[in-house]
Amino acid sequence: MRLGVSLAQVGRLADPASVRSAAVAAEQVGYSSIWVHDRLLAPVEPRTPSGDVPGAGLPPGCADGLDPVAVLTYAAAVTSRVRLGTSVLVAPWYRPAMLARSLASLDVLSEGRLTVGLGLGWSLDEYEAVGVPQRELGRRLEEALDVLGAVWRPDPVACEGRTLRTAPASMGPKPVQVPGPPVLLAAYTREGLDRVARRADGWNPAGLPVAMLAPMWATVRDLAAGHGRDPDALELVVRANVALTDRPVDGADRPSYHGTVDQVAADIESTRQAGAHEMILGLTGDHCLNEALELYARVAEAVEAAEEIPAPPVLTDTPG
Repeated sequence: MRLGVSLAQVGRLADPASVRSAAVAAEQVGYSSIWVHDRLLAPVEPRTPSGDVPGAGLPPGCADGLDPVAVLTYAAAVTSRVRLGTSVLVAPWYRPAMLARSLASLDVLSEGRLTVGLGLGWSLDEYEAVGVPQRELGRRLEEALDVLGAVWRPDPVACEGRTLRTAPASMGPKPVQVPGPPVLLAAYTREGLDRVARRADGWNPAGLPVAMLAPMWATVRDLAAGHGRDPDALELVVRANVALTDRPVDGADRPSYHGTVDQVAADIESTRQAGAHEMILGLTGDHCLNEALELYARVAEAVEAAEEIPAPPVLTDTPG
């Protein structure tokens, strides 16, 4: 199972030095990938709860977040090997043709290192801020996938949907990866899992209990086979929201990936056994860069990844 990490992007890490240093450190110490997410605002009085708590706001630091595509473009310029991923972009926020151009440009600038994760988001406040109705989101995502596929294929490009039309035209640049960067989808409903099975290169869940991964992944694989696709061609890329504590978190209701390093390591091993091909470690909280790198290294060592991912050097020239 490959191991990736969330890139510096929000809170105290939303600055050029942190993005640059985190990207370089991740590549130097051997992580397979670095990832960003899509967050526009943090409502003072959220109308859509974050998690299961009514009225709950976003975690600390989320109010200040750098644009995900801009962050990956900057990271691409200071790295050469590590893959760059979005987990996830909220696809309905973007005009599909413009999104296709931005992602193709990033794939070109990174020399073919992009993985695209797309999702539907959940915040009514954010949807209103971008001027997009929070309805028919599945259809909007399907339309975005149609346009990405059309724009990334050889010219001439032509596609037509319920709300857009592209007359036959030349559109570039084309991605380095053919037929395009791998596309993962975040999905949790039966309809969403079927969309993964029909149209995606993999499933990118986040925030799920470990115990739910294997049965839901089996559902995706069965659906893919039912659509005439090879289930083994799909990948499971799990994003874990990691909260490390000094003392064990007891009780049957302990959230997955919460607790001591040993508890989190056990959850990571269970994730591997559930069939995950890659795992994205994303620390909760507003950590400084050196602290985040140290915590990532502790987790990596605990899951016996130290031979492949040595402990990162102490970065004394970064904020923190």
